[in-house]
Amino acid sequence: MNQHDRHIVLIGNPNAGKTTLFNSLTGLSQKTSNLPGTTIEEKNGYFEHNAYRYKVTDLPGTYSIYPNSEDERIAIQYTLKHLKSSIDYIVYVADASNLQRNLLLFSQIADLKIPIILALNMMDIAQEKGITFQVEQLSKELGVFVVPIQAKNNKGIKILLEKIEKPIQALQTDFYKNHEMIPYFELVQKRTEIKSQNEEFIQKEISTETASRYTQINEILKLSVIKESKNTKTRTQKIDELLLHPIYGFLTFFTALFIIFQLVFKIAETPTEWIDSLFSYLSQKSSEILPSGVLNNLISEGILPGIGGIVVFLPQIILLFTFLSFLEESGYMTRVSFITDRLMRKFGLNGKSIVPLVGGMACAIPSIMACRNIENQKDRLITILVTPLMSCSARLPVYTLLISLLATNDSAFLDIRGFIMLGMYILGFLASIGFALLFKWILKQKEKSFFILEMPDYRLPRLKNILIIIKNKTFDFVFNAGKIILLISIALWFLASYGPKSEFKNIELKYANYTFKDKELKIKSEKLEASYAGILGKTIEPIIKPLGYDWKIGIALITSFAAREVFTGTIATIYSVNYADEEGEEKQELLKILKSQKRVDNGQPVYSIATILSLLIFYAFAMQCMSTLAITYRETKKIKWPIIQFLYMSGFAYLMSFLTYQILS
Repeated sequence: MNQHDRHIVLIGNPNAGKTTLFNSLTGLSQKTSNLPGTTIEEKNGYFEHNAYRYKVTDLPGTYSIYPNSEDERIAIQYTLKHLKSSIDYIVYVADASNLQRNLLLFSQIADLKIPIILALNMMDIAQEKGITFQVEQLSKELGVFVVPIQAKNNKGIKILLEKIEKPIQALQTDFYKNHEMIPYFELVQKRTEIKSQNEEFIQKEISTETASRYTQINEILKLSVIKESKNTKTRTQKIDELLLHPIYGFLTFFTALFIIFQLVFKIAETPTEWIDSLFSYLSQKSSEILPSGVLNNLISEGILPGIGGIVVFLPQIILLFTFLSFLEESGYMTRVSFITDRLMRKFGLNGKSIVPLVGGMACAIPSIMACRNIENQKDRLITILVTPLMSCSARLPVYTLLISLLATNDSAFLDIRGFIMLGMYILGFLASIGFALLFKWILKQKEKSFFILEMPDYRLPRLKNILIIIKNKTFDFVFNAGKIILLISIALWFLASYGPKSEFKNIELKYANYTFKDKELKIKSEKLEASYAGILGKTIEPIIKPLGYDWKIGIALITSFAAREVFTGTIATIYSVNYADEEGEEKQELLKILKSQKRVDNGQPVYSIATILSLLIFYAFAMQCMSTLAITYRETKKIKWPIIQFLYMSGFAYLMSFLTYQILS
């Protein structure tokens, strides 16, 4: 940063709209969420205005400067670390419709003596509730600039920037001026030096200090805030009568999921077929155009089928993220946390555990990080251990492929595949709460847990924010997963195309004098079996045969332990290497290829109903994501927990897949 740069830090309670303001200021693609704990680590962005270049830092939402959870600790530690050195301004983002609660943290931050501006966000919701502000009076009482804004549609941002550009010696507040309260730093010093048995004494001091702050806050609000008494219910209250109902609330949630998975298949069906046909065409044309040899085979049989095996599922993934982000942006997902809290407690989970569990439907990695806002350490650990059982987006390509093999769409209205997909997500949820109950009995801890969740008002989702989420998730899926898939596809192509030279030579000699039209196909098939990939698959085949899998499926199982979505690319690569039509020229589309596969011993389909269901069960439960294990280690600081996570999930997956295949076959 040069001499013209300034550093702004956004601080505030959860759901106050900090990240929406961050997006408005910087234009960067950052996630906005109504779920407390979503903004886990600081996010930085830059923008220029007049003569200055601004660095903006978005911190996790917190309710108090005394941290009780991991995400609150991150926000407070960052602020204290950069207290006098690099922070020029703090923009405190407050929910104008609930200003009393928001001003507690504001008063604590203001006492750190850093220039601070109060941004009153969500003014439209405050007006709907009959709340009006005497802004000049509020600014005078607090001793800071107060700027009403609506971050979601950029209202008030220009005025906010004008206030930020005022001289640094802007008005400063002092909440101790007329009150005898214990300064924050004194409390922190006591809290770190005293022995654990005196913690209760310090908590009483903190409570006293907090009560004193609220006394002064209430006096200020009486002078500067007018609240009309309204007998009519707000829009949010009317909607909540249905969505928070103990029966209708659950029915609404499952109906929403049912509709989502129906639409995922219905809408995505045509573009999926286009993409599948496109990559089949590209693979065929590359084989025809490129000179014959290693490079030709690598591209047409390795790289293109591998990438196509993932890209083909982008329509479903984009649609799923679209629907989930809409529910999240609207404020509905917080209601889901509320209505399921009572159920979760019966299984040993904190109410806040629903946040990462629901988030696990997208990805387990940020969801495990979101466990930081769970104060109870036992509840936090259990949530970390069971969150990967929720069906994440990485499983979606696998589910889509296997479900499409299992069933076709025979109805213009209801799609059986949508029912099956919904069943997979319900299965993951049931497994997660089942193992949570088991860990509740195993793990011993006396610490009490509690659940505090703020209900945000319903908001019309902002299209820009939804597009940002979809873009981020899709790019992350394509490029992060794509790197792994590309490398594994190349490695698989090599392993499937090469093997012991003597074995390959014997196969060529075996068919040297034959002239039948399937000769080349037969040679390719036997070479695949004799290849390094075939040797690897044959080695583990005795272990996986009771599950209904052959050695080719075994190869896909091994590679997908790096990342689940690699399964589809692996299958596409293996069968692309192995398969040509009767003329030995054109590749068939993946679903047709898989449906045509027969077992060598009995001529039955390789992908029978029993085998497909066994695979679905295995991928629903198995731990096949090295990144998730790494995050579990980082969050727990102990290697034993990711080891336990891997063993219990993989062992359970094997057992349930074994039972499924043996019962159905």
